[in-house]
Parts: sequence; structure tokens; C-alpha cells
Amino acid sequence: MDETTETRERGVSTSSNRPSEGDKVSVQGSEASGEGVGLKRQIGLAGCIAFVVGTVIGSGIFISPKGVLQNTGSVGLSLVVWVACGVLSTIGALCYAELGTMITKSGGDFTYILDSFGAVPAFLRIWTLIVAVRTASFAVLVITASTYLINPFFGDCGVPVVVIQLLGASIVAAVFCLNSVSVPWSNRVNIIFSIAKVLGLVIIIISGIVLMIQGNVENLKDGFTPAIEVTPDKIPLAFYSGLFAYSGWQFLPSFTEEIINPARNIPLGIVISMVIITAVYIMANLSYFVVLSPVELLASDAVALTFGERVLGPWSVIISVAVAFSCIGSLNGALFSFARILMVSSREGLMPQVLGMIHVHNKTPLPAAIASFPIVIAMLMAPDINTLINYLSFTRWLFISIAVAVIPYFRWKHPDWPRPFKVPIILPIIFIICCLFVVVVSIYSSPLDCGIGAAITVTGIPVYLLFVWWDNQPAWFTNAVDAVTCFLQRYLLIVPEHKKTN
Repeated sequence: MDETTETRERGVSTSSNRPSEGDKVSVQGSEASGEGVGLKRQIGLAGCIAFVVGTVIGSGIFISPKGVLQNTGSVGLSLVVWVACGVLSTIGALCYAELGTMITKSGGDFTYILDSFGAVPAFLRIWTLIVAVRTASFAVLVITASTYLINPFFGDCGVPVVVIQLLGASIVAAVFCLNSVSVPWSNRVNIIFSIAKVLGLVIIIISGIVLMIQGNVENLKDGFTPAIEVTPDKIPLAFYSGLFAYSGWQFLPSFTEEIINPARNIPLGIVISMVIITAVYIMANLSYFVVLSPVELLASDAVALTFGERVLGPWSVIISVAVAFSCIGSLNGALFSFARILMVSSREGLMPQVLGMIHVHNKTPLPAAIASFPIVIAMLMAPDINTLINYLSFTRWLFISIAVAVIPYFRWKHPDWPRPFKVPIILPIIFIICCLFVVVVSIYSSPLDCGIGAAITVTGIPVYLLFVWWDNQPAWFTNAVDAVTCFLQRYLLIVPEHKKTN
């Protein structure tokens, strides 16, 4: 048995990864001639920018300032960390832009890992996303949005948990339904919520600028004077909090096949988005420090709300709505990309076939869009979702570093491949080193959590061996899977995509 045959039998993509002119043709093009159903290229530059801004700006900028200050000890150093996190995130985003324009299939880092390092690490990437990295983060976003939407109505009274859970379930159902029904409307909602959340932050920024003009800069004087004593080993934890607020830039190439002129719009969309996000984050933090002293900021459980109550008074409800919109917008964008990753993993033979199918009329990846719905609903009922996220946070950076490592690997292995966008080789090297440093710090600071996370990740190996690698599955099992697939096709009006985009 030759290598190609063996690889095909293991369910791994054997198609050439080299970009071709055919990749620039819409998958939907075949449908026009009546040949089949597929996704269309219908997301332009504005949609790319709205997606990145809408996904990255979530709850992080309203929560992370406390974590950054707590682990730096001074205003000046915390601002330096925010700038450094923005620069590092931009470097990572640029690396993904090269990958997304070189490997023109959707799927993001799942596809890059699969095409370069094989099926097992790619499957483990999907496994960790399903188990907690994405699904649990969906639940956290929903709970945060529900809490901020309800709080103004309850005032000082405690909000019943069941109310938060019911509203959260309603938000989840609405967002999942939207992504199942219409790609254009999902994109429009991303744009609307991106504008809304940026406007909320603009209110904070303008308030801070006005106060600075009025001379309220006491908290910014002697910015590098420690407000609290912090040991140097805490600095990496400050970066961890800052990078959390910037997370989401890596999702744009997850739907490369639906982006109009990806060779132009992916790099341009990423650069413009990251400049906007970094500028907004720096100005927002300056505004926080203009109004709140370091001690007051550290004492606050919700920095943005404390800022709003201090500056806007009764109008602070605007900040609550802005936080909620930020979370819902992030959920919509993250779900949009996650559905594409599941769809591509199915197309490559690592997930059930039904997840790679398209709705006949709506041209959406409906099965992939709703697949995680019951998991997220179940997680809404969990007593502590954040624990599960903490267990697998280090794996996120590990897999991102593996994906970026594809750049130097392919520069060496395939130097002649066309690269519409190319970064200096030093950038991926710097980014990989920083990612591995974050992983090492995570293991050092939370060895038990990382150990549990590693164990959860490894449990994906027997799942892979049983459902993907094993060829001679019993007839009753394959027949049952086929029966379920046929039932879902009829019930959901879904069909396989007409062709693969390699």
C-alpha cells in the first residue's frame, strides 16, 4: 500500500494543497448551471472588518483591565502590556493572513494543521474546540450578555440564576437560528453589533478625553510608580489577561471560501481591524485610568460599569447594553467561523458526513451551525464554566503556535507556492516563541489545570481511532449512521456540497 492510498483510507485529505486558479471561483458557481449546491463568496472587505472587530471586541476589554493591572502593579506598565498584546496579536493575525491566502480552503488553523502535520493533531484541535475551547466560551459570552441586560431592571437586588439562564438560552437560540438561515443576515448582524459595541467604547473614550482636557490626569502622573507590589513572575499573567481581550483575530480564515477576493480582503481586513481594535483598547484603558484610580479599578468587579456610574450617572445603562451587544456580537462571529471549521473537518473525513452538508435553499452549513447548540445549552446549566475553559486555555495557544509553524515549514518544503500575501519570516518565529512562552507559563502557574486539560485533549485520540481511523466498522454501526444521515437530510433539507475546494 503506497502512502497516498494509506492516507486516503485514514480519512485525511489527499488533494494538493497548492493554490490554483480554480480556488478563486465561487463554490456556488456550479449551482448556477444546475450541478449542485454550495456556499457562495458574498463577504467583502466591510464584512471581514466587521467580523474581526465584532469577534475580538467581546467582554475582554470590560473585564481584562483589572487582570492586567493586578499583575503589573502600575498604570504605565499596564498600558505597555496592552500595546504589546496588540502588537503580538497583530503579528499573529498577519501570519494567519499569509496562511489564509496561500491555502485557500476554509477551516482556519484546523486546515493548516491537517495539510501540514496530519490528521491526528488536526482532529485533536477540533476535539478541544468542541469539548470546551469554543462551546464553553459561547456559554460564558451568553451568560455575560444576559447578566448585563437584566441587571438594570433588578438594581441592587440579586438576579435569579434561572432568569439569566432562560434569557441566555433565548439568545443562543436566536443566534444559532440566524446562522442557520442566512449568511448575508448573519454578516449584517455582525456589522450592526460591531458598530454598536464600538459606539459604546467611543462614549467611554470621549468621556475620558473630555476629562483629560479638563485636567483630570492625576492618575496618569507618575504612571510607572507601583500602586501595588507585584513580583516580576506575575508579568506573564498580565499578558495572559491582555491576550484574552484580543482573542478572535484567528477566526477570519475559517471561511476563506466565502470571502470575495480573499487575497486582498483577508490581509487588508486583518490589518485595518487590528489597528482599530488596538487603538480603541488603548484609549479605553486611558479613559478608565482618568476616572478611576488604580486602587478603585482593582476594587471593581466590572470596570466599565463602575466607569459608567461615575461619569454617566443614570445613563450608565448605555454601558450595560454595550457590554451585552459586545458579547452577542462575539458569539455571532465565533459561531459563524466555528460552523465553517466543523463543515471543513467533515469534508476532510474527520467529522460525521452530515456536518459537511448545505441547506438546499438557504445555502448555509445548517448542520454544522446547530451541532453545538445542545452542548452550549447544557453548559449554561453548569455551575462553573470558567473552570473548563481554564483547563484547555493552554491548548489553544499550543495549537495556534503549531498553525503558525506551518509558515516556516512550507517556506522550506514548498518555496515555489504562490503567496499573495507574505510576512517576513522573523514574524512567525517571534510569534511561535511568544506562544510557547505563554504555554510554559500556564503550565508553571497552573500545573493541575494544565494537566487536566492535557488529559481531556488526549481523550480525543481513542475517539479518533474508533470513529475515523478504524476502517472495518461493524455493518450495523455503519448502517445506523447512514440511516440517521438520510433522515437528517430529508428533515433538514440538506445535501452534500457539490464539490470540494482544495
